[in-house]
Amino acid sequence: MRPRLKRLMFIAPLAILGMLLFITIGGEVVMHLWNWLLPSLFSWPQLTFWQALGILALSRILFGGFGFHGCGRSDYRRRMAERWERMTPEERERLRQGWRGRWGFCPPTGESKAP
Repeated sequence: MRPRLKRLMFIAPLAILGMLLFITIGGEVVMHLWNWLLPSLFSWPQLTFWQALGILALSRILFGGFGFHGCGRSDYRRRMAERWERMTPEERERLRQGWRGRWGFCPPTGESKAP
């Protein structure tokens, strides 16, 4: 047998075992934290292990994405930072005015406002 194939045959079962262990520990942690806090604070029902795994998977989908690390928010922030650097001070002030009108706030400009 080739050395690379032999090493893969050794590592693959360990990787699968590690993933199963990680999933089990994550489900147990979520279940115990939920059952410790939420029923007493909000009178919510207790969870089973499988429900805790479902919540863990759902939170990963909603808040962690699907594991695509090359795109998304970080790419958006990088592009916006580059765009901001290319703006003139007048364009930046116009953008700030738009933010004020839309959301009622703007990033700090270093100027103090009179009350």
